[in-house]
Amino acid sequence: MSWLLLVLAGLFEIGWAIGLKYTEGFTRLWPSVFTVASMAISVLLLGLAVKQLPIGTAYGVWVGIGAMGTAIAGIFLLGEGVSLLKIASLLLILLGVLGLKLAH
Repeated sequence: MSWLLLVLAGLFEIGWAIGLKYTEGFTRLWPSVFTVASMAISVLLLGLAVKQLPIGTAYGVWVGIGAMGTAIAGIFLLGEGVSLLKIASLLLILLGVLGLKLAH
C-alpha cells in the first residue's frame, strides 16, 4: 500500500509542477487552487508512504516520478523540445527509480 501511495504522490507532484505553468505566477485563481491542492495532496501522500518506507528511497522515487512525468508532460502538453539527450536522461532517471525500488 505504501508504494501505491508513493506513486500517487508522484503523480500529484507532476500535477502541481505542470499546474505552476498555468497559474501565471499565481495570478489565475483556478489553476492556482488546483496547483496548491496538488502540492498539499502530494506531500500528504508522501508523508503517509514514509511511515512504512525508508525516507531516502521514498523521496528519491517521489522526485524521480515527478521529474520524469513533468518532463514528459512538458513535451506533450506544453510543446517543449525533445532530443536524444533528453530521452536518454529520462531513461537514466527511470533506472535510478527502479534501482531504488529494487534496493528496498
